[in-house]
Amino acid sequence: MMLNEAARVESLAALSRFRTDFYDCLSARADALFELADAVLCSDGPVRSLVELSLVGEHRRGHGSLYAALDRGRLDVGRLRRALSTVPLPRSADGRLVLAVDVTCWLRPDAHTSPERILCHTYGRGKDQHIMIPGWPYSFVVALETGRSSWTAPLDALRLAPGDDLAAVTAAQLREVVERLMTAGHWRSGDPDILIVADAGYDGPRLAWSLRDLPIQILARMRSDRVLRRAAPARVPGTNGRPPRHGSEFIFGDRDSWGEPDVDTETDTRLYGHATAWAWDRLHPRLTRRAAWADAAELPMIEGTVIRLEVDHLPSGAIPKPVWLWWSQVDATAIEVDRMWQAFLRRFDIEHTFRLLKQTLGWTCPKIRDPRAADRWTWLILAVYTQLRLARPLAADLRRPWEEPASPQRLSPARVRRGFRHLRAKTLSPAQAPKPSRPGPGRPPGRRNDQPAPRHDVYTATGLTTAKTSARKPTPKKSANPRPRRTGSGGPGHRSPGLPQNRA
Repeated sequence: MMLNEAARVESLAALSRFRTDFYDCLSARADALFELADAVLCSDGPVRSLVELSLVGEHRRGHGSLYAALDRGRLDVGRLRRALSTVPLPRSADGRLVLAVDVTCWLRPDAHTSPERILCHTYGRGKDQHIMIPGWPYSFVVALETGRSSWTAPLDALRLAPGDDLAAVTAAQLREVVERLMTAGHWRSGDPDILIVADAGYDGPRLAWSLRDLPIQILARMRSDRVLRRAAPARVPGTNGRPPRHGSEFIFGDRDSWGEPDVDTETDTRLYGHATAWAWDRLHPRLTRRAAWADAAELPMIEGTVIRLEVDHLPSGAIPKPVWLWWSQVDATAIEVDRMWQAFLRRFDIEHTFRLLKQTLGWTCPKIRDPRAADRWTWLILAVYTQLRLARPLAADLRRPWEEPASPQRLSPARVRRGFRHLRAKTLSPAQAPKPSRPGPGRPPGRRNDQPAPRHDVYTATGLTTAKTSARKPTPKKSANPRPRRTGSGGPGHRSPGLPQNRA
């Protein structure tokens, strides 16, 4: 009992310290921004609009102050990033930090006066179509935890500007995150390498090469139509000519090119039934002098381990497909192979975090014009989520009559948020009470706005265009003799179960 009470006191102290650090990061309109975050934490139900947050009791200011704080407030992003890195972080079963990186979009299709919008790839809208919608894409880095929960620990968020190279921006973002974690003492010499998990939209070998000087390992999913190369065979004595750099092809869609796996494991899982993992050692992509490698003096040989995961069924009932993973280490053992694909399955927790940020905390509900104000609101939401995570051991289960009881370790973020209003009274609240003021005169009656907001085009990969212009662009005709492409199937009549890609 004394240990539980000591743990509660320590959790409450950690929550109060972070709230103080968060307030210190606000350099302009700090009180209004801090109370706006408290309003998100203490409001009943999902956040639907910003103006309704001004009616929450914890927000003691008017709606005009709320919008002015987002528009003209200042937030020290670097200091807040360091504060997020100093809080307690979850670890995997072997004691290592596992980070996940992914991009989610704040869609703004009708915001013609908002600059720096990019066409974002969306899934499942309409009749199962992939549609490009203008918006602001954000790259998130979170720390994953183990156990039967979907909690994550957000560490960084970065809005992708028009013309940014996703791989280069992600590599720089991950480098800064890892360096902050090392400075905060979360990784010391002798600890296991930090594992970074990414989806198929990222170039795993390129990330591993860009971050090769850091104590990290890359685990990335690969598309099922990829082709890798084995190591070059030993040179036969007396052979003339230039020695080959690459060995035979390893074609994901051709079972005959696989050969015998170096590691073969079978595991019974709770959610996916029987899982089978095959691993092949020392496979690398054949790089060419294009795109990121156009100016390279010598093309590197980035070897890794390829893992193919198959499962019997999915919890959703969908037809499973194979999952191909690339790990930046070689000479993997059976225990390491199982550990890697299990770590990849935890990556789906970031999808639940995105869903919570959008549907419950109202991250994408404001109709903000300035992308810098959107960045401030994004960091406020991350601070809100971090406070919920720190309050997790302290929260009471205020469940609905139709909900099942849950232990404090199993409470979801939404259920922790229900009781945060009671915890707020026990923590430090550095925000000062508002000073008495009078409303401004506003625009004189009958006078029109003589300075309309400028309109901005949508950026695409090829340059500037508008949504209407891109819609009128004619589609190129298909060739009469199309180039054959490899498929991810294992041949006629072969059923390859596995895990599909899941997006929030």
